[in-house]
Amino acid sequence: MRIQGAILAATIAAMPVVVQAQPIQGLYVGGGAGGSFAQDTTLTTGGSAFSSGRATASRDAGFVALGNLGYALGNGIRFEIEANYGQNALSQLAVPGIQTSASGTVRHYGVMANALFDMDVGSPWVYPYIGGGVGYQWTNLNNVGVSQNGGGFAYRVNATQGAAAAQVIAGASFPIPNVPGLSVTPEYRFMDILGGDRFTGTTGTGASAQVKLHNQFDHNLVLGVRYAFNVPPPPAPASAAAAVPAAEPTRSYLVFFDWDKALLTEKARGIVKDAAANAGRVQHTRIDVAGNADTSGTPAYNQGLSMRRAQAVAAELVKDGVAKTAITITAAGDSKPLVPTGPGVREPQNRRVEIVLR
Repeated sequence: MRIQGAILAATIAAMPVVVQAQPIQGLYVGGGAGGSFAQDTTLTTGGSAFSSGRATASRDAGFVALGNLGYALGNGIRFEIEANYGQNALSQLAVPGIQTSASGTVRHYGVMANALFDMDVGSPWVYPYIGGGVGYQWTNLNNVGVSQNGGGFAYRVNATQGAAAAQVIAGASFPIPNVPGLSVTPEYRFMDILGGDRFTGTTGTGASAQVKLHNQFDHNLVLGVRYAFNVPPPPAPASAAAAVPAAEPTRSYLVFFDWDKALLTEKARGIVKDAAANAGRVQHTRIDVAGNADTSGTPAYNQGLSMRRAQAVAAELVKDGVAKTAITITAAGDSKPLVPTGPGVREPQNRRVEIVLR
């Protein structure tokens, strides 16, 4: 458990370090199903039917299903509550010195609280994510039977016990084109259910027999879907950067940016270059450079993003020959939209820097 706990802690601690975040914000729901592949579980035997000692339980590949309800903060970090269920058939219970046959199923179900981080890798078609969670899982030994080959004792148990659990999650979401908010989410989950549960059963003669499970490790491959309620429809195609037509000599310019970016495109650099060249041909006392952002992020994040955009344009003006002392830089965040929208809308016309020759 120490190793798995360290992996979980390192995963959660590393989440804020990733560079960019997926544009998902607000309430979402999800679910999925897949295969469950259990490692062999060590258990301790005791009671009048077993001699005290260690044994090993092996389970066949089974299935797992889950559903979750979550909330995304808009900066890549999201939290969710998960309910899950899985089961595997018991294939063997190896008791030292005894040849046995085993039957029955091992079922798991419980609730987990997860924290995850979505990453923007520069593609609109895939967003990887990592995370982990803690919670409580119940283990049900459903009609589990163990019998000694060639005669001897027969042991049967049908009982449920619970224990704390932790898991690590790695996956990716693939947005469905033309269905805003809907994504397919394949993922891998590693769950560790803490040991210590004691299950008491009986033999054919009514004698008491007990097993204590140690840590249960499960590897789950899940294919799911997720729907986010606050994802706006895709914006109409727009030029990444375009100048506002004006009578000569031009004194006002607009430089547009890609979503969540402060980097100048080649077309944007051309507009800045035109503004710098025209600044030398017209009379002006100063050059105002004002950054803006759309409403798809938080107000605090948008304020910083609009400032970075304004600084990028100002630096390009200086590179094109404008005196740094002649430039005034301001940032309006999402407070001055060119196209009025509601919150959480990725509007290309609002991702801009305005250059005005005063």
